[in-house]
Parts: sequence; C-alpha cells; structure tokens
Amino acid sequence: MKNLIENTVEFVKEKLEGAEAGHDWFHIERVWKLSKKIAETENCNQEVVELAALLHDIADPKFHNGDETLALKVSREFLESQNAGEELIEQVLFIIKNISFKNRGEVPENLPVELKIVQDADRIDAIGAIGIGRTFNFGGFKNNPMYDPHVEPKLNMSKEEYKKSNGTTINHFYEKLLLLKDLMNTEKGKEIAAERHDFMLKFLDQFYKEWNVD
Repeated sequence: MKNLIENTVEFVKEKLEGAEAGHDWFHIERVWKLSKKIAETENCNQEVVELAALLHDIADPKFHNGDETLALKVSREFLESQNAGEELIEQVLFIIKNISFKNRGEVPENLPVELKIVQDADRIDAIGAIGIGRTFNFGGFKNNPMYDPHVEPKLNMSKEEYKKSNGTTINHFYEKLLLLKDLMNTEKGKEIAAERHDFMLKFLDQFYKEWNVD
C-alpha cells in the first residue's frame, strides 16, 4: 500500500502543477489529511480512501470543458500502470464519479463508507476560512463580481444551471457553501463542519457591515 500511495502523491503533484489555487496539490493534500482523520473514526478500507482522496480532482471538469469522464480515464490509466487490482480501481473510480456537489441528485443509494469519508473531507475543504479563500480565488479566476446586492442567489439550481452559473462570489455561499454542513455523512465530518460553518456566518456578517459602511 505504501508504495502505491507514495507513487500516487508524486503523480498528483506533477499532474496538478500550475493548477488554479483552489484546486491544486495543496487542496488535494488537505482533503487527503482530512480523509485520514475521518477514516480513523470509521470502519473502512484505508487504501481506497487515500487513493480516492488523492485522485478525486485529478481532472476537475470545471477546467476541462465540463468533461466528467477525463478524471476516470486518467485515474484508471495511472492505477493500471501501478498494477492495482480491478476491484480496487473500480472502488476508487466510483468515489471520483460520485463525490461532486453538483452530482448529488444522481448518486445511488447505500453509498460505501469510503465515499462518505472522502466526500465529507472534500466538502469540509470548501468551507471555513479555507473555503472562503478558495471561493474568492475561484471567483477572481472567473472574473465574477464579489457581490452585487441586486443579484439574488439562485437556490435549487439544476446540475446544468449550476455548471453554467456565473453569479457573485457571495451568492456562492448561499448556493453551495452554507448547504454543506447539513450534507455531511459522518459524525466526525459533522463535528468539523459545524465549526467552519459558524466561521462563515461570522465572516458574512462582517462582510455586509463593511460593504454597507456600517
């Protein structure tokens, strides 16, 4: 297991060199660490958890013209090159395919615990101080407005609407970030998310005070 994990770390670091800062190696590293932390509290296959955490954003569709198959292809080719067994590969690819917030309406029932762990870890990295930093970084990357009091958040967007959305960065809090706390799967995930959620609420209060020059 150790060699496969170490080789995967090196592969991901190389593949994501120069990536947008919210979806770079450091994001992967944080999700990997969070996954290991949550896995300690669950009965799971540690190898599947670590590999899925490391490979989950190897080809994020946002940066590849919406292609949701590329990450699966790249991950399969890499794992096959490492002589990983087919059962292990299938388990990792299932997590990569079903982890995303935008795909939550298409996910099958009775999810494996390994997916629940990595999904929680990925969502936790989207909230709190890190989540705020990543959100504003990505908004800047897309040249979206920070905030416009005349533009309402779009709640209950379809998957296609969500993918095409170019709303404000502040609206993204209401469209996604503030929803994540209640979507956690594991007890450890819920515990970590609650603290980060509260921090975002405090940030928004302060943001509006400063925006309105109160």
